[in-house]
Amino acid sequence: MSLVTLQSWLLQEGIRGDLDLITRLVVREELDNLLSEETVATDKVDWPNLLLAGSILARSEDRIYQEAALRISTAAIVLSTHQKYKDAGAVLLSKLSNFRAITLASNRGLIEPDIEGRLGIAQRIEAQRREMDRSILIQSSGSWLQVNDFQRRFWTDDTGECWLSASAPTASGKTFLVLQWLIDQLYASNIQVAVYLAPTRALVSEIETSLKELLGVTALIEICSLPLREKYEAARSGGKRLVLVFTQERLHLLANILGDKFPIDLLIVDEAHKIGDNQRGVILQDAIERLTRINPKIKAVFISPATQNPEELLTDAPTGVQTIAVDSDSSTVLQNLIVATQVPRKSKLWALTLRQSSSTLPIGILQLASTPAGLKKRLAFIAAAVGERGGTLVYANGAGEAEEVAGLISQLLPKADELDAELLQLAELARKGVHQDFRLAPLVELGVAFHYGNMPALLRLEIERLFRSGKIRILVCTSTLIEGVNLSCRTIVVRGPRKGKGNPMEPHDFWNLAGRAGRWGDEFQGNIICIEPENTEAWPTGVPDRARYPIKRETDAVLERNAEIVDYILRRAQSDVSGLKDADDFEQVGAYLLCTFLRLGSIEGATFAKRHDLAAIMDLNQTLESVAEGIKVSADLAARHPGVSAIGLQRLLDAFERYPNDIENLLPAEVSSYDSYDRFVTIMERINKYLFPAFSPDGRIRLYALIVVKWLKGYSLARIIRDSIEWHEKNGRAYKLPDLIRGTMDLVEQIARFKAPKYLSAYMDVLHLHFKQCNREDLIEEGLDIAMQLEFGVSSTTLLSLMELGMSRMSAVALYEKIARDDLSKEECIAWVSERKNQLSGFDIPAIIVREILQCLSLPE
Repeated sequence: MSLVTLQSWLLQEGIRGDLDLITRLVVREELDNLLSEETVATDKVDWPNLLLAGSILARSEDRIYQEAALRISTAAIVLSTHQKYKDAGAVLLSKLSNFRAITLASNRGLIEPDIEGRLGIAQRIEAQRREMDRSILIQSSGSWLQVNDFQRRFWTDDTGECWLSASAPTASGKTFLVLQWLIDQLYASNIQVAVYLAPTRALVSEIETSLKELLGVTALIEICSLPLREKYEAARSGGKRLVLVFTQERLHLLANILGDKFPIDLLIVDEAHKIGDNQRGVILQDAIERLTRINPKIKAVFISPATQNPEELLTDAPTGVQTIAVDSDSSTVLQNLIVATQVPRKSKLWALTLRQSSSTLPIGILQLASTPAGLKKRLAFIAAAVGERGGTLVYANGAGEAEEVAGLISQLLPKADELDAELLQLAELARKGVHQDFRLAPLVELGVAFHYGNMPALLRLEIERLFRSGKIRILVCTSTLIEGVNLSCRTIVVRGPRKGKGNPMEPHDFWNLAGRAGRWGDEFQGNIICIEPENTEAWPTGVPDRARYPIKRETDAVLERNAEIVDYILRRAQSDVSGLKDADDFEQVGAYLLCTFLRLGSIEGATFAKRHDLAAIMDLNQTLESVAEGIKVSADLAARHPGVSAIGLQRLLDAFERYPNDIENLLPAEVSSYDSYDRFVTIMERINKYLFPAFSPDGRIRLYALIVVKWLKGYSLARIIRDSIEWHEKNGRAYKLPDLIRGTMDLVEQIARFKAPKYLSAYMDVLHLHFKQCNREDLIEEGLDIAMQLEFGVSSTTLLSLMELGMSRMSAVALYEKIARDDLSKEECIAWVSERKNQLSGFDIPAIIVREILQCLSLPE
């Protein structure tokens, strides 16, 4: 019998009964409020036979066999009452290179210390050999790090100036390893400046914090998430080695400031599969290409979760550069997909069934505390019951639903004897940083919270920290969690998950979400509870089977629709922009294609051309050539604004040249000036008319301009919300406070921090070009770029200095409100705080903000 045949027989027949039994018992250990059943004695399990089978299955590369071996080893450690079987389970884990699970078992007291001392000589030698084979040397510290197979291959396959693309399941320790590797590269190689690209500001904050924690206090390496010229130039002149943690938009901001004098030694792209995202995917692709043009020898690393084709990201590597793909589908933690179905005629009882690759296994009956009338109550009540002990994430389809579901859950959880001090501080931050009646505040006092992307960063990070610590027991979240935020849990509860505006979640996104359950090293297993799998409205195609992301660039997806993109570019060149607002995907890619043509003189030699039909490329090239004849703006100017069409830039320039009045009136006013608001209204109208209808409909421009002005003035979110409430009440407009709060957060993120920087920056660049053509360079003011001001919500030197010291905008604004001068440097800000350190608590500043201020300035609390 061959090994493969033996493994198949073991799983299908040989150990099927015992494997199902231990699987059921281990899963039940993780779930709360199951109806009690007759206890099964684990001594009746044939542990020697199971563990032998596990060691045979562990030799396979096939995920299904590895998962079975992992189940056996975990069950032996968790269920068995005999230390020899627990030890054997740990040995089996080491065969699976799952050393972090062994450490977890030891930390929880499930195995006794000094397991090697209890092994025989031969076993001890074999265990030591495995540890050596699965250990890597951290050159920066001289220590050894035990890793799994994927991590070892990532570390050892990286060689010299190569491009490497690594893909593995969500819970396989990718981020942990990459950060360790990055630090090692900075210490042990000649890398002076590295860029770490993350898709969201939330992930930027998390990576920046993680790197600082790993580094501790060091005089050799600096971590920065602000696109500041002086940081880069200091690193290049022999100062500290520098890691810039950016979104792709921030990368372009710094590239615009430095131009071609911006070579980067190492680029890491996290969540790299998002190169296929609508709108922002092309901005990411442009960022990678921009850095590669500046330094063709750049070392590039792409990290993505469970993708089908990680090698696709390497096809744009410069000629002669070595490319390496590291792909893994191995399990490092058990993930139990459990479906919840109501017991007939009994709405408070729900049958839980484990779905495995080709079979199902009944787990038990869940008892709810109350009748779940309605979809939101169904989601809330099941989550509150099954995840009562904590570590539970609940997926909601939108911020409003997240708030309502969290409110329902909070009414069902057992009350603590006394309120926790850290939860009270978080509630204080929610009340003072957002609004006195913000729904989050009373919920967190009860150990429940909600979490979505538009929240202020400090608030969101504190929620995540307290969830990880266990003080927040249940957290209701939205699709932000799919964007790479490394937040793990014991259990995820979902019903009909959607991504975007009502779109059923794709299988690969679902399994990326599911990967948050049972993060490696924190839990042995995780549970994904899918409610009402038979409901086709909730699950149009059923609960998704395990799937991996297909990587396809946004540009390639659009180029495959050749006739449509050609037609769009022609219409874009021949008509006004009024009908373009719903064509964002074509606008972004069309801008990229036209910019590429302007830069190269043809797209036939562009890197993407080799992936498409030659005839289609030639047809598109001809179209671009005809359009480019009417464009006078330079390729360099177009390249500064990815996603903004050179056609629109040219139309804007034409409008400036036709402007009959004093051209100084085309400028925005200083934000503190009385006419600043009116100027922004006019500029946004001009952008909508000539550049792109980014601020449509025109009837909302006054609102958008108001948000931009207040954001630039450094207003806190709480103040912007208060002003909005006062306006509604003064003008007799009805409003619902939760909707108004969420709407204000959305305006800040989508208008003030995304659309306004993108299009106002392009407006100012074209205006400066016009000034130069008119010999009016005197009107061009040096200083903070408008895009930089909007990205961070600052217009004063003091505010920027505070943020440069590492403070969140919420903390910087709270402190700035107490500072008279607007021109303080970093050193002067430190001196100001140091002189008043003991007075901070008396400034009516939330305790969490005080803590962050003192930590950023390295002052004792």
